[in-house]
Amino acid sequence: MAMTAKVKDELSRHVVTKPCCRKSEVAATLRFAGGLHIIGGRIVVEAELDTANAARRLRRELTEVYGHTPEVLVLAAGGLRKGSRYVVRVVHDGESLARQTGLIDSRGRPVRGLPPKVVSGSVCDAEAAWRGAFLAHGSLTEPGRSSALEVTCPGPEAALALVGAARRLGISAKAREVRGVDRVVIRDGDAIGAMLTRLGAHDAVLAWEERRIRREVRATANRLANFDDANLRRSARAAVAAGARVERALEILGDEIPDHLREAGELRLTHKEASLEELGQLAQPPMTKDAVAGRIRRLLAMADRRAADDGIPNTEAGLTADMLDT
Repeated sequence: MAMTAKVKDELSRHVVTKPCCRKSEVAATLRFAGGLHIIGGRIVVEAELDTANAARRLRRELTEVYGHTPEVLVLAAGGLRKGSRYVVRVVHDGESLARQTGLIDSRGRPVRGLPPKVVSGSVCDAEAAWRGAFLAHGSLTEPGRSSALEVTCPGPEAALALVGAARRLGISAKAREVRGVDRVVIRDGDAIGAMLTRLGAHDAVLAWEERRIRREVRATANRLANFDDANLRRSARAAVAAGARVERALEILGDEIPDHLREAGELRLTHKEASLEELGQLAQPPMTKDAVAGRIRRLLAMADRRAADDGIPNTEAGLTADMLDT
C-alpha cells in the first residue's frame, strides 16, 4: 500500500472524542476538499475525497456533530481521474452548516483561510485541522532525497493558516506556489515523523521510519563501497606508476645499485599492483611498508640524480596520463 493511502486509511479510523477537535477536523476537511456552491439560489456544502473511508468519516461527523444528513456520490474513474472519487454533499440547510463550520462569516461572506475558531483554538484543534486537511488533499512520498509530506490548498490564505497551525505544533512547514497551485510542504524527515504522530497515524509512522532507515543504511553502504572502490583504483594506478619508475631506475643505474635497494625495486616490479604493506610481507625478511617505501624512494632519487648528471630522461619519462591520474 502506498504511504499516502496507508496514512489516510489509518487517519480515517482514528477515534476523536473531543467536540472541538471533531469540529476543527470537519471544518478543515470541507475547506480543503471542496467548499460552497450556489445551486438554485441555495448554498450547497460539498467535499470531494479520494477514499471511501474518509467520505464515510466525514458523513458520520456531519451527522453526529451537526445533525445534517449528507448524501454521498461516487464518481467512477475515467479520463484524467485515475481512481474513484467520493463526493459528500449537504443540500438541505447548507447555509446553516456553512455558518456552523465557519465556511462563511456572520455577514455571509466566504472565509478564505481556516475558520477563526480553528486558527485561535488549542493545540488539539491545530492537530485536528491538519488531520482534516491531509484527509482532504494530503500526500506522503516514500522516504528518500525528495521525501515530503504535502497538502494541496484551495488558496494562499488557507496555506498560511495551515503553516501557522504547524508552527503551533512545533513543526516547521513551508507554503509555496507550484504552477499556480498553493501547497504546504514538510520535507525534514524528523518533522514528517512528528507530524504523522500528532495526526494519529502511529502505524504509518513506524512503517515510514523503517523505510527511511533502510534507505539511509543502503545509501551509506553505497557511498562507502564507492569510496573504497575509488581508493582501490587510485592505489592500483599509483602502484603501476611506481613500477614504471622503478623499471626506468634499474635501467639508469645498472649494476651500481645497493643490494637492499635492488631487492625493494625488484619486489615492486614483480608485484606491480600490490600495496606497500603487501610488498613488505613478501620481502625476506619481512619489512614494514614504511621501510619498503623508503627504499624505493631512495632508489628513484639515486636514479634521477644520475639521469640529471648524464643528461638522459629520468624515471618519470615513461609515465602515461593514466598513471598520473591518481
